[in-house]
Amino acid sequence: MMLRESPSPTTRYVLSAMAVGLIVWIYFSLLHVNHTTVSLTLLLYVLFIAGRWGLSNAVFTSIVATLAINYFFLPPIGKFTVADPQNWVSLSAFLVTAILSSRLSNRARDEANEAKSQRIEMERLYDFSRQLLTTDNILDLLNSIPRIITATFFTEGTALLVNSRSSVYHSGRSNEVISDEMLRAASRERDIQRNEEKRICLVPLMMGVRPIGALGILGKCPSRQSLDALGSMVAIAVERAGAVEQLGKTEAARESERIRSALLDSVTHELRTPLTSIMGAVSSLRSELQLTAEQRNELLTIIDEESGRLNRLIEEAVEMAQLDAHEVQLDLQLHPVQELVDQSVQNAQEIVAAHPVTVRLPQDLRPVPFDIRMIEKVLHHLLENAAKYSPAGSPIFISAEESRDALVVSVADRGVGIGMLEKSFIFDKFYRGTGQRYQVHGTGMGLAIAKAIVEAHGGTISVTSQVGHGSVFTFELPLQPRPFGPTNIH
Repeated sequence: MMLRESPSPTTRYVLSAMAVGLIVWIYFSLLHVNHTTVSLTLLLYVLFIAGRWGLSNAVFTSIVATLAINYFFLPPIGKFTVADPQNWVSLSAFLVTAILSSRLSNRARDEANEAKSQRIEMERLYDFSRQLLTTDNILDLLNSIPRIITATFFTEGTALLVNSRSSVYHSGRSNEVISDEMLRAASRERDIQRNEEKRICLVPLMMGVRPIGALGILGKCPSRQSLDALGSMVAIAVERAGAVEQLGKTEAARESERIRSALLDSVTHELRTPLTSIMGAVSSLRSELQLTAEQRNELLTIIDEESGRLNRLIEEAVEMAQLDAHEVQLDLQLHPVQELVDQSVQNAQEIVAAHPVTVRLPQDLRPVPFDIRMIEKVLHHLLENAAKYSPAGSPIFISAEESRDALVVSVADRGVGIGMLEKSFIFDKFYRGTGQRYQVHGTGMGLAIAKAIVEAHGGTISVTSQVGHGSVFTFELPLQPRPFGPTNIH
């Protein structure tokens, strides 16, 4: 659909005069009304012109209408003279009223247009502020700000300089016109600079009295108020993203320190024990003491068992690193849940020997896509955890069911339970329960490995527990494959 072009100024004047002539002709030749009716009609037309085409056109129409009333409706008819002095008053009153009304109508029109323009800019500022909250990454934010401003305010280009960064971020044609030196100079100023010839606006970014950069806009610039608001929003967004980045680094350093302390604690209380046993056994074998064959076999068994224990600890650490790096290749195939549970219980016979294991599986469970070797490790770690933290003879329950679009597998025990404060840390690497940390052997990586494997399959794992009454560990696997790491789906 084509938009109708606005008439030129000359055409407007001609059309206004023709419209006055048409009204006068109708009233003079056809209706034969008095001059009061003509005056009111022409006054309404003058107000219409003022609202549509502005003050100058309305004043011109008022003068033409006054002359027409004088010539056609005030005696002597057909002459530009007035016989009755009272008609001079009427004619002057019409002209003054028409001009004042035109001015008021034009002012109302301008104020309405200004209000509309401010409303549009407020909507754009709101949309811009909303888009600023889409990311907390400082680099993504700095790259997106010029693009968002250009798209939101329909400019030809935008440039952003942040004093703490070496790069200048551009969008559109800003890099062709707005130089880095212009932005650096603007960042040292406090006022907005406009270059009407080059159609450039330069806005300093201030946090209080501290300059943090500058914003350059090429093309049609928003109002000064909008530019002030725009500069404040960008400055706050940049400072907020920088603060979030710094907070993230602080949290990462704190987490690194926590993991290092936990690792040292694990090494101290877990790795030292088998090393001490191995060194003691080797020292006894190398001594000159006369050992019986049974004693030598016992020492060699200790060396073999403790070496295997060390090897398992190293394998767990390597596997955890691979899972964290998403370097594990998943072989997703459809497997019956019964096959998974039977294989897991069989492989964990030595671990759960002191506990009766009860399996509760519905007969109508569908095969589920998962890597059976990896998910068997998950069940193995959960069974090992249940056996370690439950008194001998207490039962362990394994159950499964379908819930919506996922398979839900649970391992329940009647052990010591987990406190409310510990639930949020139980799946963290190297974390071990405070109450059992020195009574039960372990590195605190089993549940972290189980969590990483389940999440690699696109699932979730959780725990519900009551201190003194046991725990229930539950993991969910999607019935349709949606893993986040490398996969090999058959």
